[in-house]
Amino acid sequence: MTRRTLEHLASPADPAQISGSPLDNVLQQPFLLGIFLPLQNGAWSQSNYPRGTDWTYEYNRSLVQRADELGFELGFGLSGWLPKGGHGGRQHYRENHLDPFIAAVGLVTATRRMILAGTVHVLYRWHPLMLAKQLVTANHVANGRFGVNIVTGSSAAGARMFGIDREEHDQRYRQADEFVRLMKDLWQGDDALTYDGTWKMDEAYISPRPRYGRPILLSASSSAAGFDYGAEHSDIVFTSSPVGEQFEPAIAVLPEHVEAIKSRARQRGRAVKVIINATVITGPDDAAAQAYYDAILNAADEESLASFHRENRASDSQAWVKHDPRARAVGGHIHVVGSWDAVADKLERLHQAGIDGVQLTFYDYLPEMELFATHIIPRLEAKGLRTPYAHDRYNGNI
Repeated sequence: MTRRTLEHLASPADPAQISGSPLDNVLQQPFLLGIFLPLQNGAWSQSNYPRGTDWTYEYNRSLVQRADELGFELGFGLSGWLPKGGHGGRQHYRENHLDPFIAAVGLVTATRRMILAGTVHVLYRWHPLMLAKQLVTANHVANGRFGVNIVTGSSAAGARMFGIDREEHDQRYRQADEFVRLMKDLWQGDDALTYDGTWKMDEAYISPRPRYGRPILLSASSSAAGFDYGAEHSDIVFTSSPVGEQFEPAIAVLPEHVEAIKSRARQRGRAVKVIINATVITGPDDAAAQAYYDAILNAADEESLASFHRENRASDSQAWVKHDPRARAVGGHIHVVGSWDAVADKLERLHQAGIDGVQLTFYDYLPEMELFATHIIPRLEAKGLRTPYAHDRYNGNI
């Protein structure tokens, strides 16, 4: 029995490098479109302004089915662990919260071309062997259209729910790096794995092999340690605005911010796609869009906003440091507000800043996604940022 060290673990090919893989197919789009799924009550917006958005599996299934038909490439939701009552307020913000991993496995069967990803806090008592096996299964269920968003857990309270203490920020990323290296070796499957480190294994082995090299890997990064992790392992890196949600300040700093991620990947001989969560508030003209934005903001759920701000200050996440706490009523890492032409122009500017796509949130998801598809996507196509997809190209990717 030969023990392998971290430096001698094997790794399968990245799915983006395999011609005809689901990831290779969607990366042909110049600018990716994703949906940040509302798997939790209140979704991404802490406002009591009327809307039909719902956290239920049935609502999310309808959402991804329609997003798939409209040409969106990606969907995933966040993972969170909150106490009874969630963040409080009138809606008990995020108290009801579907597990994004299990939900994504179910939702991918309702689509024919989208990639669905499940978020997992890998340091919350997961073992690499168990998760590697489950991800291979999801990979086969989806015929390669499945990924995992690896997160390390910035909330000390969330860690305590699992009876553990939150590790220091950069140490968590070192542990996540070890965790994913172990999964990659198991996915490669050249030999059974015996390993003695943070996680221990004795002749561990899984079969079958994943389709298209390995499951798609995503990460959310706003720190140097997160950038390094994403550059080493992720196919898609989800980042935030380092200066807050307002568009003009964000667009000024995003080129340098995005390049810090991509250059790290190039140094490792890899390429990553960088996407950002944009909340789109739009209408036929700027005045209508701004009026809608103001109505959402004016109905802010103040109690839940205060709770969210307290949790954020207690965490060591670097994603929300300079965001206006009250802007959470609208939600999202960057606000894209304006007429249909203005929104298309702003998305083009994000692309020019190095952003490869957006993971969209809407206040009222289904009707606003329809408006986006009707009015914004054709404008993006006219700018060369989107290519209308051929339905028959994706036959079999179910």
